[in-house]
Amino acid sequence: MTAKRLCVLICAASGMLAIFRSGADAPVVTKAIRLEKPISFKNDVMPILTKAGCNTGGCHGSARGQDGFHLSLFGYDPDGDYERITREMGARRVNLALPEESLILQKAIGSVAHTGGKRFDKNSEFYKALLAWLEAGAPRDGANIATPVSVEMSPKQIVLEGENATQQMSVTARYSDGTIRDVTPLAVFLSNNESSAKISPAGAVTSGARGEAFVMARFATSTVGSQVIVVPKNVAFTFPQIPERNYIDTLVYAKLKKMRIAPSDLCSDEEFLRRVTLDITGLLPTPDEHDRFLANADEHKREKLIDELLTRPEFVDLWVMKWAELLQIRSGNESGKDISYKSALVYFEWLRDQLTKNVPVNQIVKQLVSASGGTFENPAAGYYQFETDPLKLAEDTAQAFLGVQMKCAQCHNHPFDRWTMNDYRGFVAFFTQVGRKKSEDPRETIVFDRREGESKNPITNATVAPKFLGGAVPDANEKDRRALLADWIAAPDNPWFAKHFANMIWAQFFGRGIIEPVDDVRVSNPASNPELLDSLAQHLVDANYDFKRLVRDICNSRTYQLSSRTNETNADDARNFSHSAVRRLRAEVMLDCISGVTETKNKFRGLPLGARAVQIADGQTSNYFLKTFGRASRETPCVCEVSMEPNLSQALHLLNGDTVQRKIAEGAVVKRMLDAKKAPSEIVESLYLRCFARKPTEAEMKNLEPLLAKNETQQKTLEDVFWALLNSKEFMFNH
Repeated sequence: MTAKRLCVLICAASGMLAIFRSGADAPVVTKAIRLEKPISFKNDVMPILTKAGCNTGGCHGSARGQDGFHLSLFGYDPDGDYERITREMGARRVNLALPEESLILQKAIGSVAHTGGKRFDKNSEFYKALLAWLEAGAPRDGANIATPVSVEMSPKQIVLEGENATQQMSVTARYSDGTIRDVTPLAVFLSNNESSAKISPAGAVTSGARGEAFVMARFATSTVGSQVIVVPKNVAFTFPQIPERNYIDTLVYAKLKKMRIAPSDLCSDEEFLRRVTLDITGLLPTPDEHDRFLANADEHKREKLIDELLTRPEFVDLWVMKWAELLQIRSGNESGKDISYKSALVYFEWLRDQLTKNVPVNQIVKQLVSASGGTFENPAAGYYQFETDPLKLAEDTAQAFLGVQMKCAQCHNHPFDRWTMNDYRGFVAFFTQVGRKKSEDPRETIVFDRREGESKNPITNATVAPKFLGGAVPDANEKDRRALLADWIAAPDNPWFAKHFANMIWAQFFGRGIIEPVDDVRVSNPASNPELLDSLAQHLVDANYDFKRLVRDICNSRTYQLSSRTNETNADDARNFSHSAVRRLRAEVMLDCISGVTETKNKFRGLPLGARAVQIADGQTSNYFLKTFGRASRETPCVCEVSMEPNLSQALHLLNGDTVQRKIAEGAVVKRMLDAKKAPSEIVESLYLRCFARKPTEAEMKNLEPLLAKNETQQKTLEDVFWALLNSKEFMFNH
């Protein structure tokens, strides 16, 4: 057999395809086209149990199993599962003398009563594989068995037009011996939005309503996925000719074009002034600031306003508060942890100093993770005072600085992410040698490296070496493990850190992250615009982690400055930033704004009269208003602690509580303007400017004219108007 010019030699035994180019004829010999490998429990049987749903939480994978048969959840303990299948119930579950009568087969095909019902047919490939394993004597895998090291799903992105369009997905696994296997029939498929894209057990995607979804495949310990975009079929759409101010607009528009969504128009100068001032400083613009900005004819005035706001100390105050939530800064005595107010205050002030000096955020985190010494002398060591359990400390660190929630992997492999029990325990190992002791001042804790203490796998009881998430196992022998971890987190090539902080910063200005929630990064919760997130992260790294520069990029983008008014194409869009989201003010900002427009002062523990709520150092310091409007108690690093959802208690407090009414009377803003002989219409205009950063419309003034004409009740009427403005949606929300 010969072939000219192109000779192809297929070597099936190694799974390699070698292509040789030659100018001469050459003989080609093919043999061992199919080389059958010995059947494997881990590689052939376990995937069938997962695919058939046998080891899910609702079946034999539950904590107590089902009907006397217990499997590890999603197969995290294959060795234990082998023992339970082959050694329990004598010769009934596995009958090697008569393999076809084994219960593991009989129940699966419905030949005998089975609570889980029929799982597959007798003529299926699953049945044949299980029978082959039994006929081979139900062998146990050797120590050198090849294991999956990576899984890929393709295509990575799909655009489907109209309903009922289909696309078959393919899943391949690469094994430790270099072989590649098509595992599509064995993968478990899921969709996070079945109304837009359903995926069949065989991996066929079918489109539904317009929108987007993320379809996933789970095989072995890996979960991978692909993005599916569903657009209307044969709908005429032309993306508008609009400018791109920076890379943010370029990447947002690229996604909108795929979705056939047109962005909203730009917001007005008044809307922009209020929005950006609230987002950067947590305060409302004053009437004087409003008048100056609108009178400014400079075409670059928005850029200059952003630069000016970024220099104000209120910008630092806002971000110190957000970091304090992330780091759980609070006092109190709970679960054996006695944390003094001084400890919380010193820690908070150190954080303020770092942000005031614009220390790169990765360096701040590096100091925190590697900190040792007294919590007064080195306040960064306070990071190890608020949580002492190594497991919880590892979970909090991963969530706060990497956006990864690992708790699910504590007792079993994560069912919807890549993390295994060994990943979890390897990360915990960085914190098992943290020591603590009291100093001469009982309010201070000294943190040190004990150089002893290990992390163990609870199933095998084997010691698990320190391991970076999704990365290497460092040489930690006779080294401070936390210093190694700190270097890895702060490194520019860390796969999680820059993306997580870029996403957190983005969420501050858009009301939602590109990954949402921002601290729940997992395969099954993908970024709505991965290219945008990657670019933001790279710009943060390139700027040496100066997050002010990223804030400047975001606020200068046309995307940030879009109106909240929607158009026909983007009215239902909540993920792609095609219009500005209407966002409720968080508790501290709302109280500060109420106090600002009423010209009143608050008093908080440890702070002077007139301090802002965002400046509160201690998570335990609060009041009824802050609690009602969802201020974080700082007991966990979870962003869910900050509640932004409106509720009945909030409405009742604004309507009937003493905060708004008392502050209107206490500040006497209306009375002072009346005493200054200002006309009622001028006072109304001033109140609108204070609350909304805009003047009242003609219709609004016309509705108020009959009330303002009553001179004998003018002050009460104007204060009622003030009260109504402070209770309005326009005041409580950023548009």
